[in-house]
Amino acid sequence: MAINLKQLAVEFEDPNKIGITSGHRLCPGCGAPMTVKMALMVAKHLGYDVVVGLATGCLEVSTTIFPYTAWSVPYIHNAFENVAATISGAETAYRALKNRGKLKREKPIKFIAFGGDGGTYDIGLQALSGAVERGHDFLYILYDNEGYMNTGNQRSGSTPPGSYTTTAPVGEKLSGKLQLKKNIVEIIAAHEGVYAATATVGEPIDYMNKVEKALKFEGPSFIAVLSPCVRFWRVPDDAAVPITKLAVQTKYWPLYEVEKGVYRITRKPREFKPIREFVEQQGRFRALLSRPDADEIISMLQDYVDKRWERLLALEEATKDKPAR
Repeated sequence: MAINLKQLAVEFEDPNKIGITSGHRLCPGCGAPMTVKMALMVAKHLGYDVVVGLATGCLEVSTTIFPYTAWSVPYIHNAFENVAATISGAETAYRALKNRGKLKREKPIKFIAFGGDGGTYDIGLQALSGAVERGHDFLYILYDNEGYMNTGNQRSGSTPPGSYTTTAPVGEKLSGKLQLKKNIVEIIAAHEGVYAATATVGEPIDYMNKVEKALKFEGPSFIAVLSPCVRFWRVPDDAAVPITKLAVQTKYWPLYEVEKGVYRITRKPREFKPIREFVEQQGRFRALLSRPDADEIISMLQDYVDKRWERLLALEEATKDKPAR
């Protein structure tokens, strides 16, 4: 069933019906609430009740400042590192109660975990891997803002090379983080028998179609959503959507899905733009661009995204006629 934005706009004319309300403390233009709202709209539209687990981070801190909460669905806050473990426990309890006939509901419940890149790529990777390996039926949505933004823009495993952070600053001696961004989707896809995908807040139809597929998938599913932090990406408040569109157009953030080992690219731009355009539109790369080795670093990044795109094309071709494993 293709998602219809006009239909959703009518259905959720009252934003309080979505599951996360207005009045939270997230920054203007933040990608995180957009990531959440689109996912919850799809779940509600499909007729599911939702239980949300949320790792410590920007989204948690800014939506649950005691004694207030912006959540109008059952919601569990836990530590930075264990949202996948928490949501898998809730999902197990739900299945156990149903199997014993102690829980009778008209609407099925879906379990969705949200986490930032710090709580997913790094601190929470062990719990996430364990939950996926055990085969729990849940959806994990990563809102990827490429740093530990909640604590002041520290480097994470998601931070791209050359980006300024407080723990890998760009200056005369250092060019920021030297390592490439960790490929979290491939890590999750390698667990076998899972659904894993990329998405952005700038391509809502693509994202919401993947949420629908993930919610209907039997077993663990994972969506990595490029979700800008306008504060530390040093972009205008209204730039989250256009900057993520540019990420797709420059191959920085290719849109694809892996369903039980079968690859499918969901967005193939007719023409690509150079990665330099993506870099130059963000203030977090400003110091890098003034360094004498800026061209070398940008060239390295361009070579990486080009080769990754060719690899994705090859994987799509190689698996298109193969049964999902």
